[in-house]
Amino acid sequence: MPKYKRVLIKISGEALSGENGFGIGTESIDEVVRQIGLIRDLGVEVGIVVGGGNFWRGRQGTSMDRTTADHMGMLATVINALALQDALEQKGIQTRVQTALTITRVAEPYILRKALRHFEKGRVVIFACGTGNPYFSTDTGAALRAAEIHADALLMAKNIDGIYDSDPKKNPNAKKFDNLSYVDYIRMGLTALDTTAVSLCMDNKISIIAFGLDEKDSIVRVVSGETIGTVIE
Repeated sequence: MPKYKRVLIKISGEALSGENGFGIGTESIDEVVRQIGLIRDLGVEVGIVVGGGNFWRGRQGTSMDRTTADHMGMLATVINALALQDALEQKGIQTRVQTALTITRVAEPYILRKALRHFEKGRVVIFACGTGNPYFSTDTGAALRAAEIHADALLMAKNIDGIYDSDPKKNPNAKKFDNLSYVDYIRMGLTALDTTAVSLCMDNKISIIAFGLDEKDSIVRVVSGETIGTVIE
């Protein structure tokens, strides 16, 4: 039996890129699709928020206006959402993409009641463009959608296996946390997840589980209640 009835999975763009670090990694997407199929077979309703860091990250060292750069990042998430939708539907999994920016030729605009109806019909819903506003990350977009759809948990599928007290890629002695409170995460100034997202989950009592997407069956294991990664609650 799954631990959760409805989940919101945030998948970073970097995690979708696989070993390439840029663009879309076919093997990475295929693995995500396989696991989503498995948890749907368990009766879990699945919403997904995708990042866009495999195509565009912030201003990338330029003097570009922040609002312009953020809008470009939102469009990058649409590319990932459409790729994921196509991969899911090739496996017979009905999927809808909803975007916070209106792009009706390729996806539905985000409407909460339509999203909830899609869940009732057994469809996977992919939410693109974050919140639709500049200055907010896709982590915050994921927390917002999780609250709106009344998700039981926010699953943060990252390209690293949890939350550490410093960057483990730069510091080999970095300490991994198994559990954190929302307040401790914010107080310690940790940066693996956007602070606004953590605060929003705290206000709405949504558990966050941050884990590595490349760990074997990680999404299925989290949904089944196995303790992996870092839990913030």
